[in-house]
Amino acid sequence: MKFFASCGKGLEYLLADELAALGCTRATAAIAGVNAEGTLADAQRAVLWSRLASRVLWPIDEFDCPDEHALYAGVAAIDWSKHLEPHHTVAVDAHVSGEAITHARYAAQRVKDGIVDVMRAKTGTRPDVDVESPDLRVNLVLRKGRAIVSIDLSGGPMHRRGWRTKQGEAPLKENLAAAVLMRGQWTKVYAEGGSLLDPMCGSGTLLIEGALMAADVAPGLQRHGNETPTRWRGFDVAAWSALLDDARKREATGMNALRPAFFGRDTDPHAIRAAQDNAVLAGLAGLIDFHVGDIRSLDHAPSAANEEALNGLVVCNPPYDARLHADPALYRALGDALKRAVPQWRASLLCGDAELAFATGLRAQKKYQVFNGAIECTLIVCDPIAPVQRRRTDDTGAEVAPMLSEGAQMVANRLRKNLHKLKRWREREGVTCYRAYDADIPEYAAAIDVYTTHEQNPRTFLHVQEYAAPQEIPENIQRRRLNELLAAARDVFNVPRDNVALKTRARGKGGSKYGAMDSRGEFVTVREGDVLLRVNLFDYLDTGLFLDHRPMRLRIAEEAHDTRFLNLFGYTGAATVHAAVGGARLTTTVDLSATYLEWCADNLRENDIGGTRHRLVQADALTWLEADTHQYDLIFCDPPTFSNSKRAQDFDVQAQHVRLLRAAVARLADDGVLYFSNNFRRFRLDEASVAEFAKVEDISARTIPPDFERDARIHRCWRITRR
Repeated sequence: MKFFASCGKGLEYLLADELAALGCTRATAAIAGVNAEGTLADAQRAVLWSRLASRVLWPIDEFDCPDEHALYAGVAAIDWSKHLEPHHTVAVDAHVSGEAITHARYAAQRVKDGIVDVMRAKTGTRPDVDVESPDLRVNLVLRKGRAIVSIDLSGGPMHRRGWRTKQGEAPLKENLAAAVLMRGQWTKVYAEGGSLLDPMCGSGTLLIEGALMAADVAPGLQRHGNETPTRWRGFDVAAWSALLDDARKREATGMNALRPAFFGRDTDPHAIRAAQDNAVLAGLAGLIDFHVGDIRSLDHAPSAANEEALNGLVVCNPPYDARLHADPALYRALGDALKRAVPQWRASLLCGDAELAFATGLRAQKKYQVFNGAIECTLIVCDPIAPVQRRRTDDTGAEVAPMLSEGAQMVANRLRKNLHKLKRWREREGVTCYRAYDADIPEYAAAIDVYTTHEQNPRTFLHVQEYAAPQEIPENIQRRRLNELLAAARDVFNVPRDNVALKTRARGKGGSKYGAMDSRGEFVTVREGDVLLRVNLFDYLDTGLFLDHRPMRLRIAEEAHDTRFLNLFGYTGAATVHAAVGGARLTTTVDLSATYLEWCADNLRENDIGGTRHRLVQADALTWLEADTHQYDLIFCDPPTFSNSKRAQDFDVQAQHVRLLRAAVARLADDGVLYFSNNFRRFRLDEASVAEFAKVEDISARTIPPDFERDARIHRCWRITRR
């Protein structure tokens, strides 16, 4: 007998192999399923044991179906009393294509009408409909004018194993999880003593499915319990009972021998709790090691009984959604962590698409297109995760660096040229944080800033900000260029991936914008002139230190001795620290953000500065300034282009700069100086209005450092005194 086992697209060939292993005499892949040949017992075995199938359909009739009347007539010609009892409930699933009948719900209704009318005529009783848990589930496939009516032996979706009661926002179906494990050859890895790791485990689907596979537990055992999956009168109950008895014996043997070789981590504690609850319901309490942890902190292979697992399989379904919105940086972090922690393990990773798979930086031996619901995904298999690189040597036998692509080599050459140009200036001025590249090659549009830490063994970090690419540039080309730029930067500066902070731009409905940042909480200390400053390269779009304002801060340090210094829109307080170290008598820093003021306090403490002489004020700078009555000898004002906050009025530097400067000049001492700066490219100073109360000198050219000379419009700056 021929029957049909449906599955998600992309799983057909795996399912064909599985059905053949389960005893079917023949199994041929079709679209979203497999045409199988075998006995009813073979089909029932597939219901209990198939990890990949969605449904197992046993056909009972096939007929021509040019229209709805033929559909009803064909269904009504079937003797339904052979298939269900009068008191049974029924449900109909329909799949239609072609022009005869275009609505699946209407087709299902006509099939139901035919069944009900036949049963009423034969028995005098009309079966009820139960779409959730029917006694008999009937399936209709209508294609090219032919109708196939089948009994759904599975009685419902086979991916529901019976143990998952809690799940995250984007749950992975269990049969797709099984495919990820099978592509990674999990049962072979386990038999060889290996472990299973999911570093982004969510509600634990991959790990629980992997543990039940290793324990030889039938996937349908918990779903059906002691019940038959259907009450179809043709179902072989005796054969089913024998299958259940055999499955229970295999379960008992497998669970007794199961090793605790399963490890899951996730940043969300709620997901970990759900995973633990699901594992308990699956009978795996205490066998899976779940804990809260970020992928970036994964630095070694997981261990059981204090013995590090020497080999294993990593499975993972990193985040993405129906619009394939995902953070490539997260995928890069995943790839980096796996290469660092388990380089010789195997990996089977279900990625949102080919570009996200490429973003992992892992070299896939095999790639498969599969569907997670309606989303087409890329499943990559890496074996091993980080192949041992064959050393490249020159004619003398000396090792040489890996080859860069032509584009990456071009960027590397430009970087080396820039470094050579800036070398004398950097050494003379003691500059350790600087811009090394600023879209010098237009196709490789990004800024690369270098940060060298102030510690006994200095480390070099790169901060890379991608610029928005023109709309006509395809996204795959944009990503390839970014990867080439990163490869060039790492080659020139010889830094590990973990020391590269990347801020990427993602295209969306509102245009290009920066994606989600990391959340490492990692601060490093750098030196600028005579001061130490804390920067955070990974968690925010900006690092806490605007490098282009370096000359302005050094000028403030020179002029601050014995002054009362005011820093408006103070940000992280770098200018305040320079003023304090430069000998300012008093400092006042004003910003609306408590986070930035706390950062400023940390910067002051880093330089052993504290006490009541250094005020930190959380307030709207303009409102506070207009209410203040103190005088200041030196004021630095570097406002944002625009800001809005629930705690303050909107601010627009172009519209409100005259009001801001008037209030600031009013607070200047007789010989006081106000330095006013902003980075709004289209800003125009209202010189006539400002001239009424102040003298203004444009000093922009003197405040642009050598590493920003390529783009002298990075900011504008004025020296302002009382008239």
